[in-house]
Amino acid sequence: MSLETNTEQNQGQNPFVSFGLFLWDLVKIFILAMVIILPVRMFVAEPFMVSGSSMVPNYHDRDYLIIDRLSYRFNEPKRGDVIVLKFPKDTSQYFIKRVVGLPGETITCDKGKVLVEKTGQDRNIVLEEAYIPAKALTQNCRPKQTLGSNEYFVLGDNRMASSDSRVWGILPKDDIVGKVWLRVFPFADFGFMNTPSYAQ
Repeated sequence: MSLETNTEQNQGQNPFVSFGLFLWDLVKIFILAMVIILPVRMFVAEPFMVSGSSMVPNYHDRDYLIIDRLSYRFNEPKRGDVIVLKFPKDTSQYFIKRVVGLPGETITCDKGKVLVEKTGQDRNIVLEEAYIPAKALTQNCRPKQTLGSNEYFVLGDNRMASSDSRVWGILPKDDIVGKVWLRVFPFADFGFMNTPSYAQ
């Protein structure tokens, strides 16, 4: 008896009410998705598409990447990390560069090589960068730049076509968005990104 009554009620239900309930379900799903997705995007991971050739040959125009926004809340950037940053001269623009100089170091270049002088040392270390072509030269450096706490020196891998710390100066840590974690596209290059090691 009750089953028949429910069936009759459903058959007589206003279609506008059914559509309204459907819309309300969609709104609830959307709100739930935003509650989950927005914090993840703001604090954990964020997509980023490469624009330009400043990181060739390792990253190319329209590469689709996932940025790790969380790690640098607990650990400091390392030499060799590829990062996404807010351009210090216009923080509405985002760049992708590689960390070359760390806080407390003095950076310059000579004969196409990056020279690093660490605090308390009286000699320069020539940075061997296996991730750039052997014939690539790092030129047009400013006079020696000594980095303060929370300051970094960043370069593009395409040293002949990159606007980086040689042009606009040091990068404050506050302008670092996150570390490149995963390349999603092109699919042939899908994979996690590793920080190179340096023979020093």
